[in-house]
Amino acid sequence: SWPLHYGQGHLQSHLHTRRHCSLFDVSHMLQTRVYGRDRVRFMESLVVGDIGELKPGQGTLTLLTNERGGIMDDLIVTNMSEDHLYVVSNASCANKDLTLMRDRAAELQAAGSDVRLEVSDNALLALQGSPSMARVLQAGLSDDLAKLSFMNSIITTVFGVPGCQITRCGYTGEDGVEISVPVGRAVELAERLLGVPEVWPAGLAARDSLRLEAGLCLYGNDIDETTTPAEAGLMWTLGKRRRMAMDFPGAAVIMAQVKEKPKRRRVGLMSESVGAASPPLTSLISPGTVTSGCPSPSLGKNIAMGYVEAAHSRAGTALTVEVRKKQHPALVTKMPFVPTHYYTAK
Repeated sequence: SWPLHYGQGHLQSHLHTRRHCSLFDVSHMLQTRVYGRDRVRFMESLVVGDIGELKPGQGTLTLLTNERGGIMDDLIVTNMSEDHLYVVSNASCANKDLTLMRDRAAELQAAGSDVRLEVSDNALLALQGSPSMARVLQAGLSDDLAKLSFMNSIITTVFGVPGCQITRCGYTGEDGVEISVPVGRAVELAERLLGVPEVWPAGLAARDSLRLEAGLCLYGNDIDETTTPAEAGLMWTLGKRRRMAMDFPGAAVIMAQVKEKPKRRRVGLMSESVGAASPPLTSLISPGTVTSGCPSPSLGKNIAMGYVEAAHSRAGTALTVEVRKKQHPALVTKMPFVPTHYYTAK
């Protein structure tokens, strides 16, 4: 299992990812491939996104929802060529997601649909950091990375390891890739990348503080089955065609919430650092709950994410947070807290 951090410590590792690049082992994520001519219909019966409009090699962040409009997981679905959909979902939801997908596939198969699931045992490595990542990876590729835009995938040979799928995405806010690599050669590829002096191994602690600075949700903390896409500020994941058709799980609840405006919203919060070893913001005094928080290595302030009553959700609103039983002022802040560097091909 991947450690929380390595020798250089969490702070250095976090900043190294922002300034250079780091390698994360995210093999605990569930990787599934969906085959068959009804694969899009199958996927769209589970998620809110417009999967049918994805061009070959293009992916999207989408949400698995339940009939109450709650978020069962967030996942990335990529349209791989003419052949299959590639789905990456969270480790904490792997069993739930797989059961859900298998049950739905069986249901559709029984009704004569052509769809089948395959769970991949590939490892998954994330190389993250601007501007180093592209330079480091390009050295091991014959393909031109400059042509690969954010949320797009190619299958190629990486440093001599064939059959790797590179997706330009990640969880840090930096330019980065996730590389799905045949498990027998994953260690070889990781060692090759870590052989480059500017690539450091990074642990799960840096992954958490980097994603929070980038304003990205952690499933089970910031979004779960009790939060809806409208409350979570994730309505952008709903395809226009899907909104009109209202043909995704929980559509009636979610669309009613959009019309009436949700009663609470996910917001960013920032407060001055309360000493060097300041703990995360633990709770909001009145109008809401903190769902994630940490001292931001990049900003030297405490940052958090949480849900507040809609009346208090505007950026600039002053709230009170509690840290170690003491009260401190905090401001509702636009996210991302730190500018992102996702890459779009020119």
